[in-house]
Amino acid sequence: MTDIVLDITRIVGRSLKGRLPTGVDRVCFAYLDHFKNAQAFLHIRGKGIVLTQEDSTLVRSFLLNQDVKSLKGKYEQVDFLTHLLAKVVRSTRVKPIQNAFFINVGHSGLEHARYISWLQQNPVRPIYMVHDLIPITHPEYCREGEISRHTSRMKAMLETASGLITNSQDTLNELDRFTIRHQLKQLPSLVAHLGILPAVEYGHTASPIPMPYFIMLGTIEPRKNHLLILNVWRKLIGKYGDNTPKLVLIGQRGWECEQVVDMLERCPQLKGIVIELSEVSDLELAQWLQHTKALLFPSFAEGFGLPLIEALQQGVTVLASDLPVFHEIVGNAPHYLDPIDGLGWMQAIESIWLDHAQPPKSITMALPTWTDHFRKVDAWLKQV
Repeated sequence: MTDIVLDITRIVGRSLKGRLPTGVDRVCFAYLDHFKNAQAFLHIRGKGIVLTQEDSTLVRSFLLNQDVKSLKGKYEQVDFLTHLLAKVVRSTRVKPIQNAFFINVGHSGLEHARYISWLQQNPVRPIYMVHDLIPITHPEYCREGEISRHTSRMKAMLETASGLITNSQDTLNELDRFTIRHQLKQLPSLVAHLGILPAVEYGHTASPIPMPYFIMLGTIEPRKNHLLILNVWRKLIGKYGDNTPKLVLIGQRGWECEQVVDMLERCPQLKGIVIELSEVSDLELAQWLQHTKALLFPSFAEGFGLPLIEALQQGVTVLASDLPVFHEIVGNAPHYLDPIDGLGWMQAIESIWLDHAQPPKSITMALPTWTDHFRKVDAWLKQV
C-alpha cells in the first residue's frame, strides 16, 4: 500500500463553519474515505502540521460520519473537532512518512509561501488535483483578485509536484496551455473523471411539492448563469401567471451575485414561484431530483459538472450549456443549448413542461464512478 499524507485543511475549515459540501468538498471527502490509512495534514495559521495515525483516524471518522447539515446546532461536535485541533497544533513532533505521496485535492494553501516552504523542507512527493483554471480563463466570473491567487496556485503545483491529476481532459488541455504560456515543466499527469456514489434506492417518494418544477443545482455565482434562468422565469410568469411551474434553486449563495440576489429578494413576480434552498441533505436532493421536470445547467464554464452526473444517474432530463467538457463526460445525454440563448432555453423549458419534448435521452456511455476513479489513481501512483 502506498504511503499517503492527505491535506484535509479545506474540509476541516468548512466543517467548523457548518458549511455544506461543494463539488470540490465532495472530492476531498471521497479521497479521505478511500485512503483510510493516510496521515492527515493541516495548514493552520501558516503552520504545516502532520497528525499522528491515531488523531488522523479520529478526525477522519468525525468528518466522514458527521451530519454536516446539523453542525450549526451541534456545538458538542464542533467542540470535539476544535479540541482535537488545539491538541494537534500544540504538537510539532510528528513527521510525515519518508517519501510518502502528499495529496492535495482541494487547491487549498498553494498560494501561500509558508505552505510551499513546508513542502520543500519535508521528504514528501506532492500530488495535486487540478479542478479547473476558470479564475484564469474566465476571471470575469470570479472574485476580484482570484486570477492572481489561482495563477500562484497553478505555478506552485507545476513547480513542486511529482504529478498532477485532472478531473477531465478539458481541464488538462487548459493546464497544458498554461504550462506552455508560463514556460514551466510538463509533469506526469492523469485524467480521472470524478465519481458519484452508487445510486441509492430510496423507493418511490412523494414529490416535495405538488406543483411541477425545474431545478438548478449549485452555488449561486456568476458563471452558473442563474440570472438567465431567472429572466426566463419572469417571462414565463408573464405568459402563464400562477400556473407557471416552480423553479427550485438548490445551493448556497456565493460571491459576486448581487444581481441574482436582487431578483430573488426584490422582484415581486418571482415571489412564490422561485424556491431557494440553501441547505439540502443527500436524501432530500435525491427526492427533489426524482420528481423534477428537468435539471437546468446553463453554466458559462465548468471543469467537470457533478450535478449533471447526479441528475443523469437518476434518469432526469438535463438541459445543459454546450460545453466541451460535458460532451467529454456524458456525450449527447443532455439537451445542449447556448448559455446566452435565453429564447432557446425558454422554448426548451416550455416544451418539457407541456410534454412536447422528447423523453430523456438514453445514456450511451457509462457514468463515472469513484471505483473507476481510484482504480486509475492507485495504478498511476505506483508508476509515479
